[in-house]
Amino acid sequence: MTGPLPLPPVSEPFRLPFHYGALHQIGLHWLVDPGPVRELLAKHHPDLTAAEFDDGRALVSLNYQLYFAQYAFGGGVTQEIEFSAIAFPTGAEGRLPRLSYAQYAQGWDQTKLLGIARIHVVCDNPFAIRAGRELYAEPKYPGRFEVDLPSLNGPAGETWTVRCEAASAGPDDMSEEDAGPLLDLRAELDGLTPVAANSAPVTGYGTDLEGRLLAGPMNVYQPYRWYDLAAPEHSGRTRLTVHAPDGDLGSAIVTLLGEGTPAVGAWTYQSPPVAAHNRPYYVPTARRS
Repeated sequence: MTGPLPLPPVSEPFRLPFHYGALHQIGLHWLVDPGPVRELLAKHHPDLTAAEFDDGRALVSLNYQLYFAQYAFGGGVTQEIEFSAIAFPTGAEGRLPRLSYAQYAQGWDQTKLLGIARIHVVCDNPFAIRAGRELYAEPKYPGRFEVDLPSLNGPAGETWTVRCEAASAGPDDMSEEDAGPLLDLRAELDGLTPVAANSAPVTGYGTDLEGRLLAGPMNVYQPYRWYDLAAPEHSGRTRLTVHAPDGDLGSAIVTLLGEGTPAVGAWTYQSPPVAAHNRPYYVPTARRS
């Protein structure tokens, strides 16, 4: 019987936990054939097993994040996309509850062993890329984003549009060279009634260069909003377009999702505002009365 494991190292200049100042997130789920998922996990995370849900299908997720963080030197804004399979540590089967997809999506797995096994992560912040690689063994590489998101400072609605493009990065900033689009994501959630989902903490799995499995939980301090898209009438509400099917990210998406597989669910999270600068008004003065 082995003894307690040491904690993974935290390299300078990072501090943990990492605190988010604000977070805006859209994620999609697909139920897929488990065979290709198992093969991809065997390549990227050999100590993880693909979870199975309705009719023995595996679950794949793609989630976009926009977040702000405050540092000692000021602030930073980061965008990223994670493409993951839902998995658990091999051998932990006896600790897991038997769940349908809808139950999992609403946070019924309180063991939190069902986590996201990251396959590819694209990010627009060199500091966050380094942190993800060194701290959490994330397969993270540079990209750029063009987005149109629900916002209190924009038109009303619940439609999310994200374009992810390839990029290169130096130690401090992203290259301005156009390397071409990777994927487009669109979710039209207007008119749907979401369910509050107690999904956090979300366990993120990574496998480091020595082949050691890491688990990093992420707390989110209010419920997610989950949208059930399994009904046939909702199949057209989401669109995922892969522009680089021969690249690492694109080929993984095509392999797991095939062509035209509809998303079965979406989840969103938007941090509440902490302040509001209100509309000005005219002040009567002696000169103008």
